[in-house]
Amino acid sequence: MRADAEKNYDNILSVAREVFTEQGASASLREVARRAGVGMGTLYRHFPNREALLEPILREGFDKLSQKANDLKSASTSSEALVLWVQEVIAFTHDYQGVISVMMSAIEDLDSALHVSCHTLRVAGAELLIRAQSEGKACTDLSGDELFDLIAALAWLRDQPSHKQRSEHLFKVIANAILIDAKQVEN
Repeated sequence: MRADAEKNYDNILSVAREVFTEQGASASLREVARRAGVGMGTLYRHFPNREALLEPILREGFDKLSQKANDLKSASTSSEALVLWVQEVIAFTHDYQGVISVMMSAIEDLDSALHVSCHTLRVAGAELLIRAQSEGKACTDLSGDELFDLIAALAWLRDQPSHKQRSEHLFKVIANAILIDAKQVEN
């Protein structure tokens, strides 16, 4: 990549991160281009669609969450690791309001620019769940896909201003329903 093209690419990503943080995942791409000081053609040459622009931004966070899941496997009890990781994923999705619907679509769409990153994140959570299940700490009738669905539901609920308070209580209710030793999540 030419030096000026690389500079534009990096600048667009930096600005997009700010805009998506401020306005959510559905923020205007025109606003991203305007703030980056580039035309729409330049933005689309680097990022042909919204998912292509979101992918490098979210991948960084997804990679950190996947690494966190890996670190928690050896640093915490299985039930504690699962709860902590789920809380972190929900908090991450809150940084980019509306991203949960993008993630849920991408996980099912093999052609999505976000599919691999979302799939990797789901696998990381499933591994934590399987560990807790194998140690008798989590109910065995929940799959990794269903765990991801629960995370999505809780993340969506947390993004609704009038439901934020209840989302924290519901997180505890769901965590206690998943865990065999319900004392793991304080009420």
